[in-house]
Amino acid sequence: MEHSHNHSHSHSGKINKGNKNVFLIGIALNMAFVLAEVIAGFAYNSMALLTDAGHNLSDVASLVISLVAFWIAKKKSNAEYTYGYKKTTVLAALVNAVVLLIAIGILGYESFTRLFKPQVVSGSVIAWVAALGIIVNSVSAFLFFRQKSELNSKAAYLHLLADALVSLGVVIAGVIISYTDLYWLDPAIGLMIMVFILISTWGLLKEGFKMSIDAVPSGIDLEDIKQLILKTNHVINVGHVHVWPLSTTENALTAHVVLDLKLSFDEKLQVVKSIKHNLEHHNIQHCTIELSKFVT
Repeated sequence: MEHSHNHSHSHSGKINKGNKNVFLIGIALNMAFVLAEVIAGFAYNSMALLTDAGHNLSDVASLVISLVAFWIAKKKSNAEYTYGYKKTTVLAALVNAVVLLIAIGILGYESFTRLFKPQVVSGSVIAWVAALGIIVNSVSAFLFFRQKSELNSKAAYLHLLADALVSLGVVIAGVIISYTDLYWLDPAIGLMIMVFILISTWGLLKEGFKMSIDAVPSGIDLEDIKQLILKTNHVINVGHVHVWPLSTTENALTAHVVLDLKLSFDEKLQVVKSIKHNLEHHNIQHCTIELSKFVT
């Protein structure tokens, strides 16, 4: 769609080609670290490392979903899938949340059990592996910081920065264990990480469920959208407004709009074009506007 004024729309949900490599590097670095945590966690009997591995695996899954969203967005629709395959990103996010909740439930039970029957763990190994996590998350966060003008990259940067702080907490616990033999700190840290994951994942689960049943996407106020349409020149009334997500990055809208009857057909089309243009600035990329004589 062309516009007479000189500015571009920011499709904040999409990953551009310039930072796709950043996502690939971030996925590779964090996946390698997850494997290192899992191996060390089982080898040295550490619930803190195993729980943190689950936490970091959720980050990898989030990065993968964002990358897949970029790939799926380029796939063309067809006669059977008229909206393309964009909704699969919603399903992936929902499945990711459910699987992670099951996994932390298992790890949380084990951590809680060990809290009352602490097992011998190597504090120095926990500290060294977690220190590696600080490096990996900090490097990854720096890569995304350079691309933070894009929404997916900004979210990844903030999440990875928080992960680096979590790893710092594990390092401190590992150092304390190595000097004091307070082995109960290992499952205690595991439980703390589990609570952290539960809080963040519960939001993802709720959001995934809402998107899967086509609820109004987060960040969009339906009343604000109605007022935005009403403020457009020559719009008399608006009703039957529905907004829903096509994917984790794109939204759609349908609405019935009453326009000034004095307008010619071409003038009405220009008003509709203006409405669609304004809605793009509010993260609604696909609009169907039906012209009506009245709205009930």
